[in-house]
Amino acid sequence: MSFSRPHNGILLITVAGEWRLRREIPSTDEVIKEIEAGPQVQQVTFDAQELKVWDSSLLTFIIKVIDLCSGRNIAVERQGLPLGIQRLLDLASSVPERKGARRETSRIPFLERIGNSAVALWRSNLDLLEFIGEVLVALARMLSGKARYRRADLFLVMQDCGAQALPIVSLISILVGLILAFIGAIQLKIFGAQIYVASLVGIGMVRALAAIMTGIIMAGRTGASFAAQLGTMQVNEEIDALKTFGISPVEFLVLPRMLALFFMMPLLTLYADLMGILGGMLIGVSMLNLNFMEYYTKTREAVSLNDFWVGIFSAAVFGVLVALAACLRGIRCGRSASAVGEATTSAVVSGIVSIIVAMAIITVVCHVLNI
Repeated sequence: MSFSRPHNGILLITVAGEWRLRREIPSTDEVIKEIEAGPQVQQVTFDAQELKVWDSSLLTFIIKVIDLCSGRNIAVERQGLPLGIQRLLDLASSVPERKGARRETSRIPFLERIGNSAVALWRSNLDLLEFIGEVLVALARMLSGKARYRRADLFLVMQDCGAQALPIVSLISILVGLILAFIGAIQLKIFGAQIYVASLVGIGMVRALAAIMTGIIMAGRTGASFAAQLGTMQVNEEIDALKTFGISPVEFLVLPRMLALFFMMPLLTLYADLMGILGGMLIGVSMLNLNFMEYYTKTREAVSLNDFWVGIFSAAVFGVLVALAACLRGIRCGRSASAVGEATTSAVVSGIVSIIVAMAIITVVCHVLNI
């Protein structure tokens, strides 16, 4: 870029070469210095005959020069610019910016942010209580035979939550049992008590770990699927259509999904118990030189019926919590693609957090009751 003064009061700006974003763009400070250096400038013109390649960087520079000249009451002649630049400038200046249309950003005070967060938390809790109430009403109507939902949907969701989840449950459960046995063996081998690895794996998997890991798997797999399905239906206004026909979305959509997880989670947990014990047995037989029947007998002696029922009860509770969190986020989803993604993420996070909290409560209650 260069400057010249062909006539008195006229400043000619010559742009040449390549003007691209990846190259360094000249600053308007050079134009200001040139305007203030010589006699008073009344008009600014451009010469782009030697210009080779240009993109939006040139357009941005020209707009800055025009704004600079308008603030100094200097006329700008655009005839020397490329035809494309002239058309873009005409398009950009055809509709002037309305005063006050640009949103002003201001920093929210700290106390106001705390208040907004508290109000949002209170509203979300009220929304949760309202949704739980709707689910309880739907359950009461189902028990009385008045709930409106398709039984075929229930069996389809049960198949998706049950049989189709077996591969991932198998893999995770075997690995968890294997890791638990390996860690326990390292410590127990010091005291020559390798046989108690069977008790450690058996009680740990049956009482807690199988239910927790299965619940987390279902929260990430099935819970996300539920939230995405219901969120997409909300975006497509299918849920509004159900309400228009007088069909409760909670009965038609939420009830089958919650019942499916409630019934399938205990069965999946039983399967996870078996896979976890088999994973521990692999370590016991291969690394600790334990006999298969010896490992089996020790596991049978260590695991009691109370441990079994605690795990089954925990699994059923986790299934209900995952279904509630996923369906709540899906039905309360916004009407955009980003809202569906946020609902899916929130459903997984809420499901996992609720599982951990519920497991802590169940553990404390079982300790108090000596179960």
